[in-house]
Amino acid sequence: MTTATTPRQWRKAPFITNPWLRWGLVIGFVIYAAWAITTLPFDWARISEGMERAARIFGGAFPPNFDRGGLLLKGFLESLQIAILATLLGLALSVPIAFMAARNIAPLPIYLLGRTLIIVARSFHPVIVAILFVKAVGFGPVAGILTLTIYSIGFVAKMLAERIEEIDWGQVEALRSTGTGSFTVLQFAVLPQIMPRQIGLSIYQLDSNLRASAVVGIVGAGGIGSTLMNAFGRYDYDFALAITLVIIAVILVSEAISGRIRKNIW
Repeated sequence: MTTATTPRQWRKAPFITNPWLRWGLVIGFVIYAAWAITTLPFDWARISEGMERAARIFGGAFPPNFDRGGLLLKGFLESLQIAILATLLGLALSVPIAFMAARNIAPLPIYLLGRTLIIVARSFHPVIVAILFVKAVGFGPVAGILTLTIYSIGFVAKMLAERIEEIDWGQVEALRSTGTGSFTVLQFAVLPQIMPRQIGLSIYQLDSNLRASAVVGIVGAGGIGSTLMNAFGRYDYDFALAITLVIIAVILVSEAISGRIRKNIW
């Protein structure tokens, strides 16, 4: 005798199993969103005026003006120089800091110092750091180079330190068992394991610094961002649109090139 069985249906498990906690978080989020919307000082009259100004800006931006191509090229080349120099300087500082911040390599005091340097470098947005350096060394590419160097250390040193902590420790122990010195162990047991990650991080950081150089230039740290800010200051919206289009095109090309290189490395 056969009995009919009810087909079982698969249901996706909820992200939060406890229904009280799940619905409590949903209700809490709704209450917070309503509170934030009702308490933020929205000036609807100013927003309405801003929409009119935005329409004038976009109306004056078309068609883009590429007549001052020499000025645009000069700003872009300066951004490229800032990005390359900052990347090289940041990588040179990131490697020793990463070894300092790797718990399986460095003693505790050195580890704490390395982690502190990384935390400080990652604590502030590049625009804030750029403002500080502009005040310290003045307007121009030097402030941009220093800013993006700090920015590079915060990312590359952190990622590289985490990769060092994930290495195969067997190679290190094999060399240490033969009485090899610490520097030689790092050179032949640690560096070969982290080199692919280091190359990938270097390429990515160069690409990231090229994008960031356009942002920090807005506050006076040199590069194409300064050219863009000057165009807005002169109400040359058509030239500003041309600069923006060039920035987008350069970022797309650099993203494609860096992605292809990283794909071949990995």
